[in-house]
Amino acid sequence: MTFVLALPVVTVPALAADCSNTPAPGLDWSECSKGNLMLGGNDFQGANLSGADLSSTDLSNTNMSGANLEKANLVRAWFTGAKAQKANFARIEAYRSGFSNVSADGATFANAELQRANFSGAKLTGVDFQKAELGRANFQKAVLTGTRFTLANLSRADLTGSIFDGPIAFDGAFMYLTKIQGLDLSAAKGLQQAQVDLTCGDASTKLPSGLSVPSSWPCDAD
Repeated sequence: MTFVLALPVVTVPALAADCSNTPAPGLDWSECSKGNLMLGGNDFQGANLSGADLSSTDLSNTNMSGANLEKANLVRAWFTGAKAQKANFARIEAYRSGFSNVSADGATFANAELQRANFSGAKLTGVDFQKAELGRANFQKAVLTGTRFTLANLSRADLTGSIFDGPIAFDGAFMYLTKIQGLDLSAAKGLQQAQVDLTCGDASTKLPSGLSVPSSWPCDAD
């Protein structure tokens, strides 16, 4: 008879974040307090920054590709010129944060708080803004090809001058005074007449088939 000796299963505990580590690819700063710092130009590729406090921190020209920033506090932080392809910004708090000229193709900002955030000139191909709060956000001259604004709040957001080829999803988005002047939205998905009637367009705005230009655009000077 052959006896098989069963060895005990050894569980290796997950390593806790080390907030004293210097910036490097793959580091773990989850839940760490890193606010009001100058971290521009560092490499955070694949890093775990979930739940970290990075408020008012300079993260310009960093490499955030594939990084996890879910639930991070990014209020007034700035990522000018950063690389953030396929990064996870879901459920972040980022009021008045700066994402101008960021390259974030394939990233997600689902359920993020992004009121007055600046995405001007950003590359946002295939980005997911589902259920994001984007009131007064600036998307001027941003690349929005395949971007999804499903159920997002785009109240007073500025999309003028944005660049895209093909559809953008607006299913269920709130578009009160959203600026769409000069945009060709003929391939937009999920756009309804009730949404269009609330937006700020002009004579050069193009709408999907079946939708019509309002008798007057309900826009103000603000």
